[in-house]
Amino acid sequence: MNENNVALVTGSATGVGRACALRLAEEGFDIVVNYSRSQAEAEETKALVEAEGASVLLIQCDVSDDAAVKKMVTEIESEWGRLDVLINNAGTTEFIEHKDLDALSEEIWDRIIGVNLKGPFFCIRAAAHLLRESEFGAVVNVSSTAGITGQGSSVAYCASKGGLNTMTKSLARALAPEIRVNSVCPGPIDSRWLKQVMTDDELSERTADFPIPRPAQPDDIADTVLYLALGTTLSTGQLLVVDGGRTM
Repeated sequence: MNENNVALVTGSATGVGRACALRLAEEGFDIVVNYSRSQAEAEETKALVEAEGASVLLIQCDVSDDAAVKKMVTEIESEWGRLDVLINNAGTTEFIEHKDLDALSEEIWDRIIGVNLKGPFFCIRAAAHLLRESEFGAVVNVSSTAGITGQGSSVAYCASKGGLNTMTKSLARALAPEIRVNSVCPGPIDSRWLKQVMTDDELSERTADFPIPRPAQPDDIADTVLYLALGTTLSTGQLLVVDGGRTM
């Protein structure tokens, strides 16, 4: 049994996932760094987390694959014998104009729903027995304001995050009182995702009329994830919006 608390951060090779892994390492957690394809970046995250003094388990796993998720959790249990915090951060999307219904193929639907909605469920289900044994078992799902407003990169993405938001509430009830389940819902994040489709100037322009007129940085979201995971013992089933007041 590992004496340190242990956190699994899915999709922690880059961006918000990496920021969360580093912040949890600073809090004394040992970290499971999970990635699907970005091995080089995941190795970078591993090195950064180890520089904080944490032990790291690096596991490649596509969270949309239920068998692979179960294998990942078995590996964590074999290695460290515990899991205290699960951050469901892995996600995917396609940038498709909402009016272009024909561009949203069944293959794209299945991939987005598989990673963004089924994936968090598979991870929670596989990890629940370990989280229940923790003194403060907590799940934080990294969702999106797209799941609240219906505005986002694609219709399928918005639907997947809307589903994640309602699943957060369902599982908060089902897993209480031993495990708390919450979601953070960011607005636009200054990250690799958005840089695929817009420049820095375009991102600044998009957020210029927000009450706090800037996009989120990964650390802004990590702040909220850490709060929901460690900073509260009574909050569960909550969707905490972090978007500079955009959806207010």
